Amino acid sequence: MPTAIYVFVWAVTAALVTALIALPISLQAHLIASTILVSAMILLKLLRPLGVWRLIALGLGTAIVLRYVYWRATSTLPPVNQIEDFIPGVILFIAELYNIGMLFLSLFVVAMPLPRRETPPIDLENAPTVDVFVPSYNEDADLLATTLSAALAMDYPAGKLQVYLLDDGGTDEKCNSDNFAAANAAKQRRATLQKLCTGLGVTYLTRERNLSAKAGNLNNGIAHSQGELIVVFDADHAPARSFLTETVGFFARDPKLFLVQTPHFFINPDPLERNLRTFKEMPSENEMFYGIIQRGLDKWNASFFCGSAAVLSRKALLTTNGFSGRSITEDAETAITLHAAGWNSVYVDKPLIAGLQPATFASFIGQRSRWAQGMMQILLYHRPLLKRGLSLPQRLCYTSTALFWLFPFARMIFLIAPLFYLFFGLEIFVATGGEFIAYIVGYMIVNLMMQNYLYGRYRWPWISELYEFIQSLYLLPAVISVLINPSKPTFKVTAKNESLETRRVSELGMPFLIIFIILALGVVAQYWRTIAEPYNADTTLVVGLWNIMNLLMAGCALGVVSERPEGRAARRFAVKRRGEMALNGEKMPMVTENASVDGIAIRIGGTSIGSKPAIGDQALISFETSLAMPSGTLPIRIKRIEQEAEGLMLGCRYEPSEPLHSRMIADLAFSDAERWSRFQKARRNNIGVVRGTTRFLRIALFQTSRGLSYFMGLYRLGKVASKPSAAE
Repeated sequence: MPTAIYVFVWAVTAALVTALIALPISLQAHLIASTILVSAMILLKLLRPLGVWRLIALGLGTAIVLRYVYWRATSTLPPVNQIEDFIPGVILFIAELYNIGMLFLSLFVVAMPLPRRETPPIDLENAPTVDVFVPSYNEDADLLATTLSAALAMDYPAGKLQVYLLDDGGTDEKCNSDNFAAANAAKQRRATLQKLCTGLGVTYLTRERNLSAKAGNLNNGIAHSQGELIVVFDADHAPARSFLTETVGFFARDPKLFLVQTPHFFINPDPLERNLRTFKEMPSENEMFYGIIQRGLDKWNASFFCGSAAVLSRKALLTTNGFSGRSITEDAETAITLHAAGWNSVYVDKPLIAGLQPATFASFIGQRSRWAQGMMQILLYHRPLLKRGLSLPQRLCYTSTALFWLFPFARMIFLIAPLFYLFFGLEIFVATGGEFIAYIVGYMIVNLMMQNYLYGRYRWPWISELYEFIQSLYLLPAVISVLINPSKPTFKVTAKNESLETRRVSELGMPFLIIFIILALGVVAQYWRTIAEPYNADTTLVVGLWNIMNLLMAGCALGVVSERPEGRAARRFAVKRRGEMALNGEKMPMVTENASVDGIAIRIGGTSIGSKPAIGDQALISFETSLAMPSGTLPIRIKRIEQEAEGLMLGCRYEPSEPLHSRMIADLAFSDAERWSRFQKARRNNIGVVRGTTRFLRIALFQTSRGLSYFMGLYRLGKVASKPSAAE
């Protein structure tokens, strides 16, 4: 399309937006205009969803949003002399302005994100040396063994890759603690991990004291290593073999590059996905960030370090004295410091590691509390919008990321606002029922459509609201504590490799039941107010529907905190390898069907079976590996047997006892990144606003009944967690 036509289209759009916002129009005219613009957005979504047409559609949506803001500011605020209405009315309006401001910042960041980058080749003869850091605090040796083995198996020129285990759980400070039990545990941990590292060929590092948490641990690694590039993997983030070949080449292109960040892909569901049973069909929560937002940030040279699955330049880190440790989110703080110093970043949109998410709701909230508090510290300490050295786009990007974590304030205000009217008759929103429908319904539809334009393949309708709802109750006090005392938060490690074996109600679940009951009483109040004040029936209906929507969210939250066993199959991916199984002195051919870090499913043919396998039997398996390693067998124990047409399917658990076993497990579970990409792609489907809303309503109704049954039944049976987990 010629430039002149672009200019003409944008000029017409700008004129239309200005007219809709500034001109005083009747309610009927607003309805007609809104209907026309929404119809145009739908047509553009169906016919021209990409390129400049996408921007035009978003511009039309912006017109309706701004018109709504104009109406709210000029026509709906209570009179100042009615202080009991005015104060909560203004608070509600501020919460709405926050949401709208975040929408506009999101438009800036992700309206036209970068496409996936092409991977530059590595000059193998001049490849930079690489140090891999795996920081650890309290993780099990088996988990660390698998991650370290996967790191060792990465494709890279011989002699240029060194793997380090940075153990903060076996420091001198811990080994010499006055608590003898804790000291003995730290000494035993150090000895166990030293033996593991010796067997794998990994360098074990610890330090004298646990200063500056993870940042201090990483900086200790820098002080004891030499590599030109530093790769960081969390203890439960095992890389694919192709991790370095997909990332290192970018550093040869740009001498000012400090970071290549890749997505965090998780092989297990978070508490919402597990308890609502959405993991295999709905995009995960983090996919919106890693699938679209990081690409948008990358367009403005503002993609940032996420703590793991990243390659960093030692030269760049040394210019700022290593990893920043003033906040408890050392990753984003390190990135903003280096961006402000003139260094660049790159984001590679391809899952190259597989990690584990918190399994329990309590651990999930603990993790998010740390993120929220850390970003608030960055907002207060670094003031991204004013930070010297950042470009204007970078300032807006970092400000958007930090301000996002203020959502608990807005979410809680939206939760209680309708109750002011239903319980106390306070008119904090001055409008007739017709105006409510004309302006608010149009605004909500456009808001949903704009979110669908931006994130449709990565986030289904109403799911963001649900995630924010379940976090807000606990993140609100966490954020407030930082705003009062920025230096108060301390780094807490997220629990790794948790599992749930029985049904239970989360130890953090009771407040959600209380909220649900209060909102249900709001429905009763709505019914009473409709009968007692029929002349306000239209307003009562609209406010009551708002409260019912909150009630559905609260019902969904009851389902989220009603925790059920995960099932290890959720962590498994298809892996086809031929091999041999030795059982009871007999050998038989086998084929692997799927594998994870925990176990494996193998198939053996009926004609090849001598003695019949039994549950509990121990066997040895050998199989084709994707890289050269010493030949050997992997011990397994049979946990499940199924008779199928093609033979017996055996579900087995690994029983590793030496480093070679960990290497074999890592090769099965983590060698191929393409299987993770295929899994992501299968979940990334845009189901649309109407279908997504209908689906959410079905989920909410079902989860409300399931959650209530858990609370009534499991509390009576005493199957409720009684104390928080020790670690985040």
